[in-house]
Amino acid sequence: MSDATPIWIRDPLAILADGAARGIVVKDGRIVELVPAGRTPATADVAVFDASEHVVLPGLINTHHHFYQTLTRALPAAMDRELFPWLQALYPVWAKLTPKALELGVTVAMSELLLSGCTTTTDHHYVFPAGLEDAVDIEVGVAKRLGMRVLLTRGSMNLSQRDGGLPPDSVVQDEDTILADSARAVARHHQRGADAMVQIALAPCSPFSVTTSLMRATADLAGKLDVRLHTHLAETEDENKFCEQMYGCRPLDYLEQCGWLNARTWLAHGIFFNADEMKRLGKAKTTISHCACSNQLLASGCCPVCEMEEAGVGMGLGVDGSASNDGSNLMQEVRAAFLLQRARYGVAKVSHKDALRWATKGSAACVGRPELGEIAVGKAADLALFRLDELRFSGHGDPLAALVLCGAHRADRVMVAGKWAVIDGAIPGLDVTDLIRRHSSAAEAMRMG
Repeated sequence: MSDATPIWIRDPLAILADGAARGIVVKDGRIVELVPAGRTPATADVAVFDASEHVVLPGLINTHHHFYQTLTRALPAAMDRELFPWLQALYPVWAKLTPKALELGVTVAMSELLLSGCTTTTDHHYVFPAGLEDAVDIEVGVAKRLGMRVLLTRGSMNLSQRDGGLPPDSVVQDEDTILADSARAVARHHQRGADAMVQIALAPCSPFSVTTSLMRATADLAGKLDVRLHTHLAETEDENKFCEQMYGCRPLDYLEQCGWLNARTWLAHGIFFNADEMKRLGKAKTTISHCACSNQLLASGCCPVCEMEEAGVGMGLGVDGSASNDGSNLMQEVRAAFLLQRARYGVAKVSHKDALRWATKGSAACVGRPELGEIAVGKAADLALFRLDELRFSGHGDPLAALVLCGAHRADRVMVAGKWAVIDGAIPGLDVTDLIRRHSSAAEAMRMG
């Protein structure tokens, strides 16, 4: 079968789309037809994929992550700590990151995401010890090997402990180096248009790890290069106190002063915004990545998702770093976000379909890719297909709801840009046993080194 042959994904058990009871037709990386009940495709000469045992979703989109942190999962020194002391325990370990260790960490993170039904992922890489200057290039190489769509952010830190920040001197860079490499990464890797597989955004780490000068200069550069902006914001009360003491204002005020409050920006966490700030975010079209598992593990708080959406703020989902989430499974993140927000708001305000929407159409808005996150004609053929043949699903009455309520965690098939990236629950050509061995060895070397 050639890439040009249209594929009819026929008769799904369920599909997250209206008017597609008999499935969809994909061709040249796009969805070209929805096939309603009682009909056959109008598209000629289709190959058939029998989806009668699959629930079909738009490919899930991960809007916040730190791939390298798969190397420091469940690290004893960082356990049972809140964000600031957690970071202080981890920075010395992350300072030992090598190019080979990063490649392994990225491969593990992306593979875990793909297998969970994620077709597009962001990453926020901001640790650049000596010798790791090509971190973004390493990530691009892994994404191309796995066939995953990515928005990789060139992160940065230039405010170290000697300047009153949190990170040690060994993992930060100076402003000129950061800006020059940011421009280089965009020029070398950023693709434009609806078919883009690799995009780059700029992402100073947080208000407590970069200078005001770098925040402003990065916003200016992003405008000049027409790329997106990303950072952590309003994650903890400690961050509020830091901004008030250091800058004399709350984090969102500081962000606005730095030229960041606009539609180019998406923010990780967004837990501690007040009602006025939510309205300002909505008006500016700045979006939020909700990281339910990370926020719970670090006891940071709970993102007020419903108030945000009522204020016009777009919401996506992110698994966040594996050192706080300890996993890179976006389908599990959907369930975690559903349960957390259902507990907060009650049954009338949050359904399983809301959680799926946050991980698809909502996340697509976060990354500025309206052609993703939805099963509709003209949209990208990025799809996640799940079987319901595990014990956890036995007895279900609603296949779509079962994915969330019964705890789906592994896709059977994943399509990215019309090509199968996961087949029969596995990534073709990936030796998982060998990857685990090498990745575990690299993690141990960082812990012990």
